[in-house]
Amino acid sequence: MIQLYNTLTKKKEEFVPMQPGKVRMYVCGPTVYNYIHIGNARSAIAFDTVRRYLEYKGYQVKYVSNFTDVDDKIIKASQEMGLTVSEVTEKFIKAFYEDTDSLNVKRADLNPRVMDNMDDIIAFVQTLVDKGYAYESGGDVYYRARKFRKYGLLSGQSVNDLEQGASARLSAEDQAKKADPLDFAVWKAAKPGEIAWDSPFGRGRPGWHIECSVMSTKYLGDTIDIHGGGQDLEFPHHENEIAQSEAKTGHKFANYWMHNGFVTIGEEDEKMSKSLGNFVTVHDLLEKVDPQIIRFFMATTQYRRPIRYSSANLQDAKANLERIQTAADNISYRLKQAEQGELDATVQKEFQDHKAHFEEAMDDDFNAQNGIAVVYELVKELNIYAAKDQVNTATLQYLLDGFEKIVSVFGIEIKQAGILDEQIEAKIKERNAARKNKDFALSDRIRDELKEQGIILEDTPQGTRWKRD
Repeated sequence: MIQLYNTLTKKKEEFVPMQPGKVRMYVCGPTVYNYIHIGNARSAIAFDTVRRYLEYKGYQVKYVSNFTDVDDKIIKASQEMGLTVSEVTEKFIKAFYEDTDSLNVKRADLNPRVMDNMDDIIAFVQTLVDKGYAYESGGDVYYRARKFRKYGLLSGQSVNDLEQGASARLSAEDQAKKADPLDFAVWKAAKPGEIAWDSPFGRGRPGWHIECSVMSTKYLGDTIDIHGGGQDLEFPHHENEIAQSEAKTGHKFANYWMHNGFVTIGEEDEKMSKSLGNFVTVHDLLEKVDPQIIRFFMATTQYRRPIRYSSANLQDAKANLERIQTAADNISYRLKQAEQGELDATVQKEFQDHKAHFEEAMDDDFNAQNGIAVVYELVKELNIYAAKDQVNTATLQYLLDGFEKIVSVFGIEIKQAGILDEQIEAKIKERNAARKNKDFALSDRIRDELKEQGIILEDTPQGTRWKRD
């Protein structure tokens, strides 16, 4: 039984999807005007890990995550780069896929874009106007936040506090247009030289918040099981999504709200963000660090907790990932010489106990830190069995298959064990002996076997040298 923390109710709840065995999940995606930084990657990895665990438990997950391809930041980037808005977004959508593929983030079932859903967005805004939840003012269309009685419930803020904060941020121009400081734009009038679309409200483009309401309800239905995103989206973005969606459909927008913690940097644990200029892009980091290490570093912290980025923490992740790979290598190595035999019942029982503890940890709000602790216990068990004098293929394969399935929840892929250096040296020694005894058939067979494993031999007057192909 999975228990997850629901931001809407501020407590852990039993996860019960609307349709047994199926999960509808929407996660807010990136605004594509630059390469993603590791704070952005944190969200992609966190919810990919959630998705993987749900699938591990047997759920069929329909996963939708949008691309914001119309935004002030994109327009500014297009002007600075001398490109069209579409050229900017295509460049960075491609980069997003390249970076997240490297991090072994499974692609969403759908990545809808604002530009491809403009007619639906305009129709959605029109419905809000028709229902009296939105109004036109000077070419803009604003949502009446106070009309939605549950406004502020997700972020746990009172309408009065929100009003004071909004009033302090308003420019004189906005104040003149809005009926209430709390109101927010669902459609913005076009400015000279900016990308825009024709609509019943005049030429313009959508406000930021409306797109996710439209795409979630269009592709997943009026009510979804899980809506996810970073903590910084809780207010105003997700608060506004709820207000818009429920006003339009008359149904609850999402049953469970999940928000991942920030990636921080420095001794002050400052939030990493493009606006603060303290970010590290995944694009640059991948040139220096194995993507599996980055993935492991991100995926093995419980999604709601902050992660401190540092070289030392990446080194710790590298060492722990190597422990996991070595345990799998040890089992794979023994498989090559193991005898046939039945599955060891004692080993099977111990593995099943660890598996149950792993699921107990992950069922508790996807607690990856406790889950990976169980994996380290499994590492010990694999190493103990691999070191025994007598092992059999059935037990070794059972351990390897089960271990790979568990660590795959974190997006870790066990690499197929290659031949070890000491094994290569032993083979060369055996080949040298065969050549000395003029057993050239054996000598050639050893050379061919090594070649098949990517090892190239070179016979020199000083002896046989080898290299990996």
